[in-house]
Amino acid sequence: MSVRFERRSVLKKVLIANRGEIAVRVIRTCRELGVATVAVYSDLDRDALHVRLADEAYSLGGQTAAESYLNTEAILDVIEKSGADAVHPGYGFFSENTDFARAITERGVTFVGPPPEAIEVMGDKISSRHAAERVGVSGVPGRSEVLASPDEVVAFGDEFGWPVAIKAAYGGGGRGMKVVAGPDQAAEALESAKRESLSYFGRDECYVERYLAWPRHVEMQIIADTHGNTLWLGERDCSAQRRHQKLIEESPAPNFPDDVRQAMGEASVKVARACGYVNAGTVEFLYQDGEFFFLEMNTRLQVEHPVTELVTGLDLVEWQLRVASGEALGFTQDDVRRNGHAIEVRINAENPAGGAFTPSPGTISRFLMPGGPGVRLDTGYASGDTVSQFYDNLVAKLVVWGHDREAARRRMLRAIDETVIDGVATTLPADVAILSHPDFVAGEHSTNWVEQSLDLTGMVSVGTEAPPAPATPDGEEAAPRVLRDVTAEVDGRRYQVKLWVPDLGDAVVASGGGASKAAGPKRPKAAASGAGSGTVAVPMQGTIVKVLVVEGDTVEVGQTVCVLEAMKMENNVIAERAGMVKEVRVQAGESVGPGDVIAVIE
Repeated sequence: MSVRFERRSVLKKVLIANRGEIAVRVIRTCRELGVATVAVYSDLDRDALHVRLADEAYSLGGQTAAESYLNTEAILDVIEKSGADAVHPGYGFFSENTDFARAITERGVTFVGPPPEAIEVMGDKISSRHAAERVGVSGVPGRSEVLASPDEVVAFGDEFGWPVAIKAAYGGGGRGMKVVAGPDQAAEALESAKRESLSYFGRDECYVERYLAWPRHVEMQIIADTHGNTLWLGERDCSAQRRHQKLIEESPAPNFPDDVRQAMGEASVKVARACGYVNAGTVEFLYQDGEFFFLEMNTRLQVEHPVTELVTGLDLVEWQLRVASGEALGFTQDDVRRNGHAIEVRINAENPAGGAFTPSPGTISRFLMPGGPGVRLDTGYASGDTVSQFYDNLVAKLVVWGHDREAARRRMLRAIDETVIDGVATTLPADVAILSHPDFVAGEHSTNWVEQSLDLTGMVSVGTEAPPAPATPDGEEAAPRVLRDVTAEVDGRRYQVKLWVPDLGDAVVASGGGASKAAGPKRPKAAASGAGSGTVAVPMQGTIVKVLVVEGDTVEVGQTVCVLEAMKMENNVIAERAGMVKEVRVQAGESVGPGDVIAVIE
């Protein structure tokens, strides 16, 4: 591809209103362009990788996302202090929040993304359906109004057939999406979807649509400038999913007719132009039986954007910054070329054993990264960093390129084999199972395939070896003092300074990442018992969002006792035996740790 530009940007200093690997990703491109970077961080992220790499870093305070990365006033204050002239929102958090984008632009600061008006249209999945329909792009049959009650879900299901899907109107990435099998599940599913949506996106509006039985998730990357140019760069197949959240993405899509590709690309451009879109974005579709249906438009950079970068040779973050600077795209639709095949696996801190994909927060005691030809790793963590229960559990994205799909698949298996992550469980064993399965090799999987067809019952989780216990000084004598690099905050800004401090030898000082338990008596850990235990224990660190039983209730095997939120996902904690609830030890809003007993059944 012939691209015409000088490698510079008119933006001088970019604040990245995010964390983790996407913040690191943006910082790296900014450095290559000579653009200064500003990181923001919560109390738990004080020593995170994105903080260490940025030119400047400022504290937002707080631990949870609501207290930090979703605190508009705190971010605006950092913009003022740092003198940043642009804000890159990454993905998640405020990336598709109209009010945040307006708050940025009203201060004369560049928002590296679409205009607030485009976010308003496409950030709301209901209004985006209307916009697509106006330009002749059909969506999945659904109810294009905000749900007011479970009765509306039941009425829709009775009319169009079960199951149906409840979705977050301001969401994406599978967050806040619940599949409802029948009328009796409607109330609980809607309540859960609203909770997840509010927690992750700050809004709880939901809508309902038909749930397709065996679709593929195919999305189209677009980019548009302020000079009237809107291009589609190619598709990504994101059909390997669990809980409606992507595990593996690839480009180009396998077994995908070129005429459908062209039609989908043109449809994505129509949708983008319909809302006056500018900057990088993704138009998502469901593809089944030769037809595609508009699903939604993500008005931001996607997690899986690296696969498009590897097959096109474009740096999408660079073009985001250039478009935000007012530059025209230096190429046309005819210039876009896609070469070879790219595959990305998301490395999430989850235990996939038995297909449960249980969140696994904790400290990474060892992280050995892969390398070699055609291998790229985007991560926000290193050895010693902690994956907190309060944020998304994406640890890294492993991306490979090959001259064709089979070459890329084999290269990915080799790269996974080189990757070592200890201290937390990860999805890597499930990724290997997916990549090695004949259905995936043949490109015959769907969005439901992992949960309906992939057998993970015999899988043993790896990577959960406990980190070494920190050494403890005896405290008998005053320790000698040594010169150390120490992190300090002055007026909220992070500095690295040298201080003479007590020499603690090999002692390890815990910092960031770990969430302290709530004050109060420590709950006993569950005994190592098999199925049928009378104690109900939580499998991971998290927050109780709902308790569904009271003392004296009678429960059955498999009945949900409480709902636990960990890493922005809701998980049902179930009873392993039938009987009467003798004791309930938690209440909604309380923090718990792995193995904590929350109820006793006799």
